[in-house]
Amino acid sequence: MEGRRQQRELGVLLFVASRALEQRAFDAVVAAGSTDITPAQARIAARIGPHGSRVSDLAEQARVTKQSAASLVEQLEEAGYVERVPDPTDGRARLVRLTPRLRRVAEVADAEVERVLAEWADHVGQDRLQQLHEILRDLRGVTDPWWKP
Repeated sequence: MEGRRQQRELGVLLFVASRALEQRAFDAVVAAGSTDITPAQARIAARIGPHGSRVSDLAEQARVTKQSAASLVEQLEEAGYVERVPDPTDGRARLVRLTPRLRRVAEVADAEVERVLAEWADHVGQDRLQQLHEILRDLRGVTDPWWKP
Protein backbone atom coordinates (compact mmCIF):
# COMPACT_ATOMS: atom_id res chain seq x y z
CA MET A 1 0.00 0.00 0.00
CA GLU A 2 2.87 2.39 0.77
CA GLY A 3 4.20 2.02 -2.80
CA ARG A 4 0.81 2.90 -4.26
CA ARG A 5 0.54 6.01 -2.08
CA GLN A 6 4.04 7.07 -3.16
CA GLN A 7 3.10 6.64 -6.81
CA ARG A 8 0.08 8.91 -6.45
CA GLU A 9 2.03 11.39 -4.38
CA LEU A 10 4.88 11.62 -6.90
CA GLY A 11 2.51 12.77 -9.63
CA VAL A 12 0.99 15.38 -7.35
CA LEU A 13 4.42 16.58 -6.20
CA LEU A 14 5.63 16.96 -9.80
CA PHE A 15 2.46 18.84 -10.70
CA VAL A 16 2.66 21.16 -7.66
CA ALA A 17 6.32 22.03 -8.31
CA SER A 18 5.64 22.62 -12.01
CA ARG A 19 2.61 24.79 -11.35
CA ALA A 20 4.47 26.81 -8.67
CA LEU A 21 7.33 27.48 -11.09
CA GLU A 22 4.89 28.43 -13.85
CA GLN A 23 2.94 30.77 -11.54
CA ARG A 24 6.05 32.57 -10.34
CA ALA A 25 7.20 33.11 -13.94
CA PHE A 26 3.74 34.36 -14.94
CA ASP A 27 3.52 36.70 -11.94
CA ALA A 28 6.92 38.17 -12.86
CA VAL A 29 5.73 38.80 -16.43
CA VAL A 30 2.63 40.60 -15.17
CA ALA A 31 4.69 42.60 -12.64
CA ALA A 32 6.98 43.67 -15.50
CA GLY A 33 4.00 45.20 -17.28
CA SER A 34 2.72 42.48 -19.60
CA THR A 35 -0.79 42.49 -18.20
CA ASP A 36 -2.51 41.53 -21.46
CA ILE A 37 -1.38 37.90 -21.56
CA THR A 38 -3.25 35.09 -19.81
CA PRO A 39 -1.82 31.90 -18.29
CA ALA A 40 -3.44 29.84 -21.07
CA GLN A 41 -1.87 32.06 -23.73
CA ALA A 42 1.49 31.84 -21.98
CA ARG A 43 1.32 28.02 -21.90
CA ILE A 44 0.75 27.91 -25.66
CA ALA A 45 3.44 30.53 -26.30
CA ALA A 46 5.97 28.60 -24.21
CA ARG A 47 5.65 25.67 -26.61
CA ILE A 48 6.49 27.63 -29.74
CA GLY A 49 9.76 26.32 -31.17
CA PRO A 50 12.71 28.57 -32.03
CA HIS A 51 11.86 28.47 -35.76
CA GLY A 52 8.10 28.48 -35.24
CA SER A 53 5.43 25.83 -34.72
CA ARG A 54 2.22 24.77 -36.37
CA VAL A 55 -1.00 25.34 -34.45
CA SER A 56 -1.81 21.62 -34.63
CA ASP A 57 1.51 20.80 -32.94
CA LEU A 58 0.91 23.41 -30.25
CA ALA A 59 -2.53 21.94 -29.60
CA GLU A 60 -1.16 18.43 -29.29
CA GLN A 61 1.65 19.48 -26.96
CA ALA A 62 -0.66 21.55 -24.77
CA ARG A 63 -3.30 18.82 -24.85
CA VAL A 64 -6.02 21.16 -26.01
CA THR A 65 -8.21 21.07 -29.08
CA LYS A 66 -6.90 22.55 -32.29
CA GLN A 67 -9.71 25.10 -32.09
CA SER A 68 -8.63 26.18 -28.60
CA ALA A 69 -5.00 26.49 -29.67
CA ALA A 70 -6.01 28.46 -32.77
CA SER A 71 -8.08 30.83 -30.65
CA LEU A 72 -5.20 31.38 -28.20
CA VAL A 73 -2.77 31.97 -31.07
CA GLU A 74 -5.19 34.46 -32.60
CA GLN A 75 -5.38 36.34 -29.28
CA LEU A 76 -1.58 36.33 -29.02
CA GLU A 77 -1.30 37.59 -32.59
CA GLU A 78 -3.77 40.43 -31.97
CA ALA A 79 -1.70 41.47 -28.93
CA GLY A 80 1.51 41.46 -30.97
CA TYR A 81 3.11 38.50 -29.20
CA VAL A 82 3.24 36.13 -32.19
CA GLU A 83 3.09 36.27 -35.95
CA ARG A 84 2.00 33.70 -38.51
CA VAL A 85 4.27 33.09 -41.48
CA PRO A 86 4.34 30.56 -44.32
CA ASP A 87 6.00 27.26 -43.46
CA PRO A 88 9.06 26.99 -45.72
CA THR A 89 8.72 23.20 -45.76
CA ASP A 90 5.03 23.18 -46.78
CA GLY A 91 3.49 26.01 -48.78
CA ARG A 92 0.00 25.15 -47.52
CA ALA A 93 0.92 25.37 -43.84
CA ARG A 94 1.68 28.33 -41.61
CA LEU A 95 4.00 28.64 -38.65
CA VAL A 96 3.44 30.60 -35.46
CA ARG A 97 6.57 32.51 -34.47
CA LEU A 98 7.51 34.67 -31.50
CA THR A 99 7.77 38.40 -32.02
CA PRO A 100 10.38 40.55 -30.29
CA ARG A 101 7.64 41.55 -27.83
CA LEU A 102 7.16 37.95 -26.71
CA ARG A 103 10.91 37.35 -26.62
CA ARG A 104 11.18 40.19 -24.07
CA VAL A 105 8.39 38.59 -22.02
CA ALA A 106 10.21 35.25 -22.19
CA GLU A 107 13.39 36.89 -20.87
CA VAL A 108 11.49 38.13 -17.81
CA ALA A 109 9.96 34.69 -17.25
CA ASP A 110 13.33 32.97 -17.68
CA ALA A 111 14.97 35.29 -15.16
CA GLU A 112 12.27 34.46 -12.61
CA VAL A 113 12.70 30.74 -13.26
CA GLU A 114 16.41 31.16 -12.48
CA ARG A 115 15.52 32.87 -9.18
CA VAL A 116 13.11 30.08 -8.27
CA LEU A 117 15.67 27.40 -9.07
CA ALA A 118 18.24 29.21 -6.91
CA GLU A 119 15.71 29.25 -4.05
CA TRP A 120 15.05 25.55 -4.53
CA ALA A 121 18.80 24.84 -4.55
CA ASP A 122 19.14 26.77 -1.28
CA HIS A 123 16.31 24.71 0.18
CA VAL A 124 17.29 21.17 -0.93
CA GLY A 125 20.93 21.67 -1.90
CA GLN A 126 22.45 22.20 -5.32
CA ASP A 127 23.52 18.55 -5.66
CA ARG A 128 20.04 17.19 -4.94
CA LEU A 129 18.42 19.68 -7.31
CA GLN A 130 20.95 18.72 -10.00
CA GLN A 131 20.11 15.04 -9.41
CA LEU A 132 16.41 15.78 -9.78
CA HIS A 133 17.09 17.64 -13.01
CA GLU A 134 19.13 14.75 -14.42
CA ILE A 135 16.47 12.20 -13.48
CA LEU A 136 13.70 14.24 -15.06
CA ARG A 137 15.79 14.71 -18.23
CA ASP A 138 16.25 10.94 -18.37
CA LEU A 139 12.50 10.45 -17.97
CA ARG A 140 11.78 12.99 -20.68
CA GLY A 141 12.74 10.40 -23.27
CA VAL A 142 9.68 8.37 -22.32
CA THR A 143 7.34 11.14 -21.16
CA ASP A 144 7.68 13.84 -23.82
CA PRO A 145 7.05 12.65 -27.37
CA TRP A 146 7.85 16.13 -28.77
CA TRP A 147 11.30 16.37 -27.22
CA LYS A 148 14.26 15.88 -29.50
CA PRO A 149 17.58 15.32 -27.68
